[in-house]
Amino acid sequence: MHDLAWNPSSWRSHPAAQQPSWPDDEAYEHVLDQLRERPPLVYASEVRKLTDELAAVAERRGFLLQAGDCAESFSEFSAAKVRDQVKILLQMSVVLTYSTGVPTLKVGRLAGQYAKPRSSNTETRDGVELESFRGDIVNGFDFDFESRRPDPDRLHRAYEQAAATHHLLRSFTKGGFADLSQVHRWNLEFVGSTREGQRYERLSTEIDRALRFMAACGIDLTRERTLHEVDLYTSHEALILGYEEALTRVDQISGEWFDMSAHMLWIGDRTRQLDGAHVQFLAGVANPLGVKLGPSASPDDAVALCRLLDPDKTPGRLTLVSRMGAEKVRDLLPPIVAAVRTAGHPVVWACDPMHGNTYQHESGYKTRHFDAVTDELSGFFSVCHDEDVWPGGVHVELTGDDVTECLGGGDEVTAADLDNRYETLCDPRLNARQSLELAFRLSELMRR
Repeated sequence: MHDLAWNPSSWRSHPAAQQPSWPDDEAYEHVLDQLRERPPLVYASEVRKLTDELAAVAERRGFLLQAGDCAESFSEFSAAKVRDQVKILLQMSVVLTYSTGVPTLKVGRLAGQYAKPRSSNTETRDGVELESFRGDIVNGFDFDFESRRPDPDRLHRAYEQAAATHHLLRSFTKGGFADLSQVHRWNLEFVGSTREGQRYERLSTEIDRALRFMAACGIDLTRERTLHEVDLYTSHEALILGYEEALTRVDQISGEWFDMSAHMLWIGDRTRQLDGAHVQFLAGVANPLGVKLGPSASPDDAVALCRLLDPDKTPGRLTLVSRMGAEKVRDLLPPIVAAVRTAGHPVVWACDPMHGNTYQHESGYKTRHFDAVTDELSGFFSVCHDEDVWPGGVHVELTGDDVTECLGGGDEVTAADLDNRYETLCDPRLNARQSLELAFRLSELMRR
């Protein structure tokens, strides 16, 4: 699969977009040397298993739920926040799996989503111009010179927090918390009283009844591992290439290179240039990959990316994530899907219904409306149906917290609510109520 000339530093000879201007190159390279000596965050066997499960999705035998924070925070990190992210992912996956009969593959935007691309290198407030905030892995959110100055020591902190998050995820998913018998207890306290929460409770009761029925029939449920623990994989945008390079290792069994910072990596719409460093770097690692395709993507772009990133046409290797916007998806996506299908690439087709629907509210807050999110999903499913491909997944920014960042939803967050709990470091996220409602909407689209 790999170019024999490829190595983890090959990307350095290609134009690299969205990279910070580190003030001290020597200090930056010293940090990367230290990271090269740190243990991997994931294992090659886990990555291979994820690729196999994504292959099942590509073959219409599963659905990808890729979801989590817009930008993970150093200061807000806690076991409780990780637990609540796991809770909402478990709730959504139960809704999807039970309602559709299709296994749900769970991939979190977790344990590495510390960097964000920016439309401008600088930000100006009241006549003061400073570096743009690029995520906690690069600089600080506070608007002052010291905070906004890129600091390579933050790469260390990102690694340490990612390691701690992986530890917590393994504990929550393998240590009894994810047991299906706990399905009622996953309901977050501020979700339980809502219409979506009550609908989830009814579904939970049905699951309990089904489990009791199987036990009464003599089925030994204690032997069924999948009833008591789940696989939850991690992913992030592979944006800061020095960090990704430093955590790339050779698998001693296969001789392949794996980026051990996460199970799955993706390339954003701003960094998918065919001759760019991000495509060149990820073409050489064996992890499953995603690529975001925005309104500027052409059918030729999509096919060329498939050829570069998946030349062997390996099922599960590549996920193409449409992020066109609700008003454009029905017009722009069909020729892309048709071109990739004709070229014979067995990709997973997924939809990011968030980024194409972001706008600046008159209050000054960036927001998204729940109706636009669901409309784009509806358009995506319609396109997939018309083009005879499987609508394989969804990619959303959400949180288990009771935030007020996206408008609408069954609980009807209004413009007046934006100021109540607008806590994101970058883009607005669905809260737990909206996320659960989205899962029910998705299950209806899948059944249709």
